[in-house]
Amino acid sequence: MAYDLDFEKPLAEIEQKILKLRRKAEKLKPEEREQIEAWEAELHQKTAEIYGNLSSWQCVQVARHKDRPYTVDYIKLMCDDFFELRGDRRFDDDRAIQGGLAVIDGRTVMLMGNQKGRDTKERIECSFGMAHPEGFRKAARLMKQAEKFSIPVVTLIDIAGAALDLGAEERGQSQAIGESLLVMSQLGVPLVAVIIGEGGSGGALALGMGNRVLMLEYSIYTVASPEAAASIIWRDTIYAPQTAEAMKVTARDLCQLGLVDELITEPLGGAHRDHEEAAKNLKKAILTHLDALAPLSQEQLVQQRFEKFRAVGKFAVEGPVSVRR
Repeated sequence: MAYDLDFEKPLAEIEQKILKLRRKAEKLKPEEREQIEAWEAELHQKTAEIYGNLSSWQCVQVARHKDRPYTVDYIKLMCDDFFELRGDRRFDDDRAIQGGLAVIDGRTVMLMGNQKGRDTKERIECSFGMAHPEGFRKAARLMKQAEKFSIPVVTLIDIAGAALDLGAEERGQSQAIGESLLVMSQLGVPLVAVIIGEGGSGGALALGMGNRVLMLEYSIYTVASPEAAASIIWRDTIYAPQTAEAMKVTARDLCQLGLVDELITEPLGGAHRDHEEAAKNLKKAILTHLDALAPLSQEQLVQQRFEKFRAVGKFAVEGPVSVRR
């Protein structure tokens, strides 16, 4: 897999040297084999160095990488069995959110998440991952069904934002997101939400009100994309890198702020470079948190979720406060 991001140019140069020598195949001399090993060690070290010091904007680029694993990829790699459930029972089946009953290491869960699509045909079918009202209503329906049969819920979030087209507004986009939030706030089963790529705006929050909120190491979570925020504040998207830094969109920033419960380590060079390793780490984290939540009663789960999100945000008041009546 090529190193194709801007900040990966030093890595791409080393990789090209390695590939050039490897083309000789059986004709490689002993000293050339040693040179390849030296370059591979350098590539590994340089990758660790670069990815260990990514800026917020570079994390945004990694989170959006075209080869990053999506929900369907994780389902194939993590689940022993999966039975997809479709439709919102009101309008249609939105392929931007896919989910169903899954078995992970013998444990049955209701697993759902965003799907952006790989090729042009799938991306159009999935609306580039931007969910419509029927997608959020499907998610809410599956959550209610999971509660009915006492099945834990796991959501995988990777969405730039909810769909903005006329049809979405006509079918009640904001209401569908609100209904999803209401369902999650009252859900009597464990809910683990994981941001696996982009966690953008209300589209992400509509699947994100979990008892545990986790993030993959190079994923992002934000109220608006850095480009949108830069356009609003400075009237120019050129300031998106500075905006990303100011908005604290990375997993490390959000863990430090207490908004996220755990940062899940990604393979060297990002999840897009090793899907299997990324799925292994994600699976382990999900099962760990489901085990921790299992002893809690329905009332305790709802209360814990309430207290978690009620505590979001801090403010300080200086001096006396007057209250007008």
